[in-house]
Amino acid sequence: MIEPVQLPDAAALGPALVLGLTALIVFVFDSVRPHEPDRGLLAGTTATGSLLALGVGVWYMIAGVGVPEPDGAGVISLFDGQLVVDQLALFFMLVTAIVTALVAIASYDYMDGHAHQGEYYSLVLLAATGMATMAAANSLVTVFLALELASLPSYALVAILKDNRGSVEAGLKYFLLGALSSAIFVYGISLVYGATGVLQLDLVAEAITGETGQHVLTGNAHDVAGHDGLLGVGIVLLLVGIAFKTASVPLHFWAPEAYEGAPAPIAAFLSSASKAAGFVIAIRVFTTAFPVEATAGLVGFDWSVAFAVLAVATMTIGNFAAAVQENVKRMLAYSSVGHAGYALIGLAGVGAGANELVLGAALMHLFVYAFMNTGAFLFVALAEYWGVGRTFADYNGLGRRAPIACVALTVFMFSLAGIPPLGGFLSKYLLFWGSLQAGMLFVAGALVVNSALSLYYYSRLVKAVWFEEPVTDHGSLAQPVGLYAALIAAAVMTVVVLPGFGPIADSALDAATAVLTS
Repeated sequence: MIEPVQLPDAAALGPALVLGLTALIVFVFDSVRPHEPDRGLLAGTTATGSLLALGVGVWYMIAGVGVPEPDGAGVISLFDGQLVVDQLALFFMLVTAIVTALVAIASYDYMDGHAHQGEYYSLVLLAATGMATMAAANSLVTVFLALELASLPSYALVAILKDNRGSVEAGLKYFLLGALSSAIFVYGISLVYGATGVLQLDLVAEAITGETGQHVLTGNAHDVAGHDGLLGVGIVLLLVGIAFKTASVPLHFWAPEAYEGAPAPIAAFLSSASKAAGFVIAIRVFTTAFPVEATAGLVGFDWSVAFAVLAVATMTIGNFAAAVQENVKRMLAYSSVGHAGYALIGLAGVGAGANELVLGAALMHLFVYAFMNTGAFLFVALAEYWGVGRTFADYNGLGRRAPIACVALTVFMFSLAGIPPLGGFLSKYLLFWGSLQAGMLFVAGALVVNSALSLYYYSRLVKAVWFEEPVTDHGSLAQPVGLYAALIAAAVMTVVVLPGFGPIADSALDAATAVLTS
């Protein structure tokens, strides 16, 4: 009888390792023929590596990796607890791999004729590796390192269209603001370390609650109560850094500039995968390191209330700003800000009861959002490929020339608005129900009002492509295989995710329960 192969613990990072290894393979392929890149080989390798990472992640979840024993294989701790692979980590690794695969497939056509093909796909994979590692980070140091691994390639990707002034300008602005937010974040880390003497998230929690963990007893003990002001300022600075990464109000102003100047597939990548990665570190850091009641009692600062205020402000300002845009890409950018507000409800509910339900609903929304938002930006990429302008009027009448693509766009718009029977409806409904269960009536009301407002501007785009007369004659429209394949795949998943929502909901609730009870 053949004994099963026992994989090393490091293999638990399989999805992130596959993405990183694929980036190195793309580097090698590009170095062989640097002046004559094989576009199909580079895009195909990137998509294959992303799908392989997705397959590994699904395999691990089915096998019970990250599920506490005896029900599963157990949560795997690596490098003395600096990285941890649990259901939350695997859930977000899947989201990252899905978006990366869709972007790689769409980029095959979109990047046709552009220089720096090898660099483009390598940077996408390196950014995805950083995002996947962010999901497993269990120390403020590894959180920061993974955050920078995701951010640095992203700055270059926004500015990769060297002949496009808007792309270069957007990349520079994104880099400068990102550097500032990173400085604020790392300063917050230093203050938390100064107050607690530890960086590992669970040990920070032990220091705050007064529990005596082994590492605290071996030379790192601190009188946290005597440094409560230091700790409070550190927590606020961490929140500021995370608010920038998730494009939350008032640190959202970089998003419309970056998304508008970036190649449309990169805008999809940043607004979906990067946003999800920002939320996973927010969830990991605040729910693990800063227990709500103990932290509020020590520093007089209830961070769940801060997230509730951020949620309402972000969804409201994002949706109102989106409603007045005439540029489709900027409308989607501000729409993504609004959806950041919806996801923030999950963290707001942690201190208000119904913890697992609200946080699990936020995870479900981010999963569905990966398909519908990526698909919406990929339609913009298709329009740019056709040479269509960026205003609503430029999209007039596209439904008559490209009905399949416009059906997909309609699916994305109505799902983003939360119209049944599409995936976005159920995730918003669960957020609403969870908010009511947690007693956050004002947040629930803001969610309903903002969803109704979003239907207005999403419907404007649907009306333009199907019912308005074209301003200009675009002639015959090409049907690029890669862009169409990614667009249709995202649309199909947006539709079928609702009848198949059971496993997704179970995984999200398991991930939320695991991180809240760890």
